[in-house]
Amino acid sequence: MSDAWVAGRTGARASSTTGKVLAEESPDSGEASPAYGRAAPGPAAQAPGSGSGSGSGSGHVRPLVAASWQRSARARVSPDGAARVELDEDELTAYRDGHPLAAAMPVIRELMGAYATDGEHLLAVCDAAGRMLWVEGHPATLRKARGMNFVAGARWSEAAAGTNAPGTALAVDRPVQVVAAEHFRHPVRAWTCAAAPVHDPRSGRVLGAVDITGGSRLAHPHSLGFVQAVARAAESQLALLAPAPAPGGLGLSALGRDEAVLSTGGRRVRLSRRHSEILVLLAHRPDGVGGEELLTLLYEDESVTPVTLRAELSRLRALLGSDLLRSRPYRLAGVVDTDFTAVDRRLASGAVAAAAGAYAGPLLPASAAPGVVRLRERLADRLRAALVDRADPGLLADWAYSTWGEDDVVVWRALCAAVPASQLPPVRARLDSLEAELSAGATALQRPGPHTRR
Repeated sequence: MSDAWVAGRTGARASSTTGKVLAEESPDSGEASPAYGRAAPGPAAQAPGSGSGSGSGSGHVRPLVAASWQRSARARVSPDGAARVELDEDELTAYRDGHPLAAAMPVIRELMGAYATDGEHLLAVCDAAGRMLWVEGHPATLRKARGMNFVAGARWSEAAAGTNAPGTALAVDRPVQVVAAEHFRHPVRAWTCAAAPVHDPRSGRVLGAVDITGGSRLAHPHSLGFVQAVARAAESQLALLAPAPAPGGLGLSALGRDEAVLSTGGRRVRLSRRHSEILVLLAHRPDGVGGEELLTLLYEDESVTPVTLRAELSRLRALLGSDLLRSRPYRLAGVVDTDFTAVDRRLASGAVAAAAGAYAGPLLPASAAPGVVRLRERLADRLRAALVDRADPGLLADWAYSTWGEDDVVVWRALCAAVPASQLPPVRARLDSLEAELSAGATALQRPGPHTRR
């Protein structure tokens, strides 16, 4: 196993000599070493950046990054590897011009451009799959970054490139700072980065992340606060540019989240897990659902009584108002625009790339409600089959390197057959590892669910 994986498990203390090593490796080694001026742990001893700041300098692995190292090792990321460039110049130009974050780039550049150039840093923006769309900044730093493929078109998701600020921020959906030796891969340990996810202001869906990358001068809590402020400014800009919702319209976002978000009347309401399940089922059945049927769709336990269901619906009606939740049969007033039906519509029209782009993850992934499970599996299986049939390496890679597709052997096989020969070795290695686990019956590392298939 890699030293990163060992460190992630043991939380070993740092060597007293590693601060000097890291200072020598840093692009701006005249500055204080990472961990805010205290000696940073060595590559074999420490893991890394918390979601709310950088290291304490104690030499211990910080929990968020220790978990990230474990995920990186489980995804078979090579500690000595390099990020893969997946989009050529023409593909990149077309893709990012149509990406929602393109509208926010003027604000991002205004806030970060001069800071990056003057500080010899880089500003970077990636999509929700961790592919770099823009990497800009100081020319000398750009040249150094090309040595580790920190360039537009390269995939820096955590599952593909190991622990790094933009990839890990997307994985945990919160701001993250990664300092020097906290990176999983050795070639990246001379760098420090801070990143924050950017969300769609209406649906709450993650669109990508904004990142600042450079040397040890960024190893400061202010760097994390800075990128978080830039991300919020980008979201505000997107909200200003977004078309106004239709009067009385309802929006429901339930993909990739355990608690759905309902948008109504200019407000967003985060729902409990049970209320999320109820609204997903009612949105799927606009004609309404009878009480007895809704009971069977919601509860695995057949002993649950109608009284329990009525109590849940009463609480939901108090939250939403009687004008939104009707009864006899139970139904929602008006048309509900949901993110999962949007994916379904795009698949039905043959727009596979658009469907994949709108798929933020499994429908209410933690739900065990029978009706939700059926909807979740049906949607995931339809999209998965369409991706395999399309055999587009970029779309397949988005699925394979996602948290829900990392153990999907069928998609990894399809990706192995679709990628160019130059990109095949890491994909082949991951597929061989998964198939070895299957043949040996070693399923303990696999996440159960509709996405893991033989």
